[in-house]
Amino acid sequence: MGIPTVERSRAVEDYVKAIHAIADDGGDRSVGTTALASHLGVTPASASGMVRKLATLGLASSSPYRGVTLTDDGEGLALSILRRHRLLETFLAQRLGIPWDRVHAEAEVLEHVLSVELEAAIANNLGNPDRDPHGAPIPRSDLTVEEQQTFPLDQLAEGDRVRFVRIPDERPEMLRWLAERGIAPGVEIELKRREPFGGPLTAAINGREHQLGVELAAAIRVEYL
Repeated sequence: MGIPTVERSRAVEDYVKAIHAIADDGGDRSVGTTALASHLGVTPASASGMVRKLATLGLASSSPYRGVTLTDDGEGLALSILRRHRLLETFLAQRLGIPWDRVHAEAEVLEHVLSVELEAAIANNLGNPDRDPHGAPIPRSDLTVEEQQTFPLDQLAEGDRVRFVRIPDERPEMLRWLAERGIAPGVEIELKRREPFGGPLTAAINGREHQLGVELAAAIRVEYL
């Protein structure tokens, strides 16, 4: 799948990446305009206008009943942006020591100006990593992705033991809370207790018990040991 040779503005790249992210989270390739507008913090009218532009560029198709879907070129562009973004996050964290709750905002800016040559140099310097600091898969140079079967921590039953795999990078306050407690991808988690009526979960992590709110537990992706 190749990267489309089109005039790529930051807005075009942001929309393509957002459509990919929403479709990936929901497990459906089609994305509603309202959901897209909410994700990007714009009006539905603005989102509809950009969707029409993406269709003109051959990056997406849309219909009133099925929403917007990325074309193969659109998917290729989205993955190329994700590769740059996640390589930048990894470089900023590993080589420059920037905390993991700050690298997302920096990468959001730099991903749009990173050259192909610098992208390759960063990947080589890092040893071609397959995961970013938050556990998200980094698309390979051929834009294929090694996905991993995970599920939200809030689906665990008491006594389940799992490994922390991934956490979204867009919530800095959530990342700071985890970092302050030494909780990061790779650690083992055992669910001790679930409070009723949507209450917090108590989990044993790194030899200590922590109470995790439902929102945080839903954001943490895990795999069974």
